[in-house]
Amino acid sequence: MDSGILIESFAEFAKQKNVDRPTMIRILEDVFRTMIRKKYELDDNFDIIINADKGDLEIWRFREIVDDNSEDIWDYDKICLTDARKIEPDFEIGEEVAEEIKLEDFGRRAVMTARQTLIQRIKDLEKDILYQKYKDLVGEIISAEVYQILSREVLLVDGEGNELSIPKNEQISKDRFRKGENVRAIVDRVDMVNGNPKIILSRTSGEFLERLFESEVPEVFDGLITIKKVVREPGERAKVAVESYDDRIDPVGACVGMKGSRIHSIVRELQNENIDVINFTDNLELYISRALSPAKISSMKILEEAGRIAVYLKPDQVSLAIGKGGQNIKLASKLVGMEIDVFRELSDFEEEDVDLDEFADEIDSWIIDELKRIGLDTAKSVLALSNEDIVRRTELEEETVKFVFDILAKEFEQ
Repeated sequence: MDSGILIESFAEFAKQKNVDRPTMIRILEDVFRTMIRKKYELDDNFDIIINADKGDLEIWRFREIVDDNSEDIWDYDKICLTDARKIEPDFEIGEEVAEEIKLEDFGRRAVMTARQTLIQRIKDLEKDILYQKYKDLVGEIISAEVYQILSREVLLVDGEGNELSIPKNEQISKDRFRKGENVRAIVDRVDMVNGNPKIILSRTSGEFLERLFESEVPEVFDGLITIKKVVREPGERAKVAVESYDDRIDPVGACVGMKGSRIHSIVRELQNENIDVINFTDNLELYISRALSPAKISSMKILEEAGRIAVYLKPDQVSLAIGKGGQNIKLASKLVGMEIDVFRELSDFEEEDVDLDEFADEIDSWIIDELKRIGLDTAKSVLALSNEDIVRRTELEEETVKFVFDILAKEFEQ
């Protein structure tokens, strides 16, 4: 293979991969210099001239002429007078010899290796370009076409034919993909798997919902409304805390839109996920009340050091506060960054309560301490909850909780 064919084929391949000319020339020179070092050990005294458009390659070796008996005769950049005069008969000592080295002089095997190296270098460059492109797009929404649906992931292709993946755990449970349809998702991360970039998309992250608000609500995109926090149970329910620095703008109203016009498109994109938009405030009690909406709180006790909040509600508000499958209280806890415990408020006509410490002779102190840890310090506060609720919120076993219930219940029977 002569140099013209090698360079032309490489240039065509590089062009298909959208490699710019300076990068292509740099790769060619690097590969040829590697060939030179393998044959001559050093490449300092070599010049490489490449014209990729014409497929031209010139490799020139420069050496200083020394006397045949000189001690420097074995230096890589020296040539004895006798050998120099075989190139040009009128050369003299001290002059510089410029000798052109043909690609064929390196041998067929070296040339074939160079060809494979050039192709591999372009492929590596292509991977690096893809990695950097999507690394810069992390956190942004993109649209891609579904081309294969697997049990653990859905594979998509972007406009340039690059493969993208939405793993099962990054899909909304209600998502049903069809081959050929366009899907919107956020670029979650870019991993390197066996030297190849793997682009992971997500439809379940809070950031995806945030970007959807930016695309549907101009005030959010323009920065007039700030999204303070997003928490989600993907496909089921979400809470979004928003704030406006302009008193003339109602952040909740702007995000919802006239008759829900703005939020409806987001809800449809997220498979009818129920989205609560609430007004952010630095007033923690007010923020907690808004976070637990639609439930109405009667009173609350904030234990900041313990990172817990005890909220008291009328009996008909407890189920609203907890929500379907505990979603409302779980999301409200994430939104305010503290664990929220819900208690049923005792009515005025109910019997007087009894402090748990009064039962120390019947109930072990460590059990009482565990109940106090979740804000239960009276008999009535324990009996107001179900057996399952206390087991879930404490380290106590079901039998232990049943034992405690029996003792406390007897107190009021008396």
